[in-house]
Amino acid sequence: MSDLIVVGGGLAGCEAAWQAANRGVKVTLFEMRPARMTPAHVTEHLAELVCSNSLGSDLPDRAAGILKRELRRLESLIMRCADETAVPAGGALAVDRERFATAVTQAIINHPHIMLRREEVVTIPSLPTIIASGPLTSDALTSDILRLTSEKHLYFYDAVAPIIAADSIDMSIAFCASRRENDAGADYINCPLSREEYDAFVDALVSAETIERKSFEREDKLFFEGCLPIEVMAKRGRASLSYGPLRPIGLRDPRTGRRPWAVVQLRQDNLAATMYNIVGFQTNLKWSEQARVFRMIPGLAQAEFYRYGMMHRNTFINAPQLLEPTMQYRHRDDLFFAGQITGVEGYVGNAATGCLAGLNAARYLAGEGLLVFPPETMIGALCAYITSAESSSFQPMKASFGILPPLSQPPRSKSDRNAAYAMRASQMFDQFASCFA
Repeated sequence: MSDLIVVGGGLAGCEAAWQAANRGVKVTLFEMRPARMTPAHVTEHLAELVCSNSLGSDLPDRAAGILKRELRRLESLIMRCADETAVPAGGALAVDRERFATAVTQAIINHPHIMLRREEVVTIPSLPTIIASGPLTSDALTSDILRLTSEKHLYFYDAVAPIIAADSIDMSIAFCASRRENDAGADYINCPLSREEYDAFVDALVSAETIERKSFEREDKLFFEGCLPIEVMAKRGRASLSYGPLRPIGLRDPRTGRRPWAVVQLRQDNLAATMYNIVGFQTNLKWSEQARVFRMIPGLAQAEFYRYGMMHRNTFINAPQLLEPTMQYRHRDDLFFAGQITGVEGYVGNAATGCLAGLNAARYLAGEGLLVFPPETMIGALCAYITSAESSSFQPMKASFGILPPLSQPPRSKSDRNAAYAMRASQMFDQFASCFA
């Protein structure tokens, strides 16, 4: 018989199950796929990445890089599998999504203390439980969470970028390079646009047809700011893309030796380098319109799409009202929440809350005190933010320097400040972790 139920086989659920099981807890992990699929998933693998294949910056002086270091120190399953299946991405950590999901799935299946059950959970179990069902929680479980919390769910829309075939890119126009001069390799394929090409592309983009949302979905401000559809971004102003995902900074077109007016970047999506995703091109355009408009990008006139962009609805609870920074539900000591349903954003943030929920569920079952990481650490700051933000205006949050406590004597330059934040986080984390490791 299980000691702990984990609901959801995404990044957070797998990490939670792994952390608890490694501490001797008998875990049953429920994942409803493939018996019941979601609008966004396409495989039966655990930890399937449905959006980008990038886990964000891996640089030690970036917020996402700090969080990754902390998870590696906690022997994170998600970070181990990501490191094992990494593909070139400059200073970022990107993975071959198929190999990554397979590695996580095999690790879970082979763990002696984890039982994987492929079935839908429709009510919150009465046993000690971690809910990590994600942004696409089934209607039945969503209803039971609403019953438990007496709160309305907030929601926003998440958009997914297209993936194209590498051999359909015209490399007589596109070129390989990274923006940062200190990146080891030329890890991105870049499609340069002149001023005229950029203007024509923006005109086509803002006038293209989008997929109609259902009547109950038509509300203002539904998009998470960090994952705006490219067409929504373009409508904010003609220059919004050239100062955003199409910024040409750090790149020169080898054909001219000059910096282009704008650049569309493509990132490797699998180890074989046969698939590339269009960076920053989350979209809700109709598929026929994606083919028409995106083939206007120089170098992509003959682009073959492995997957078109799409949108799906994300749900998350009002965590500031409902959760402790331990990821524990405030009105039931043996119930924890983790992952995107808590209001964290980003793959690594999801894994981090899963990690903490798994650690604390194991400690709860052992009769030990629960962990609250120092707010100077990135995992501590993230969990503190989502459980103490203003509940009436709560929106998803990812790892960032803005959620860390201010430095007592902040350096003047941004790079020095970031380095100081990173050093303080590292020292605080190592000191705190030594007390329970």
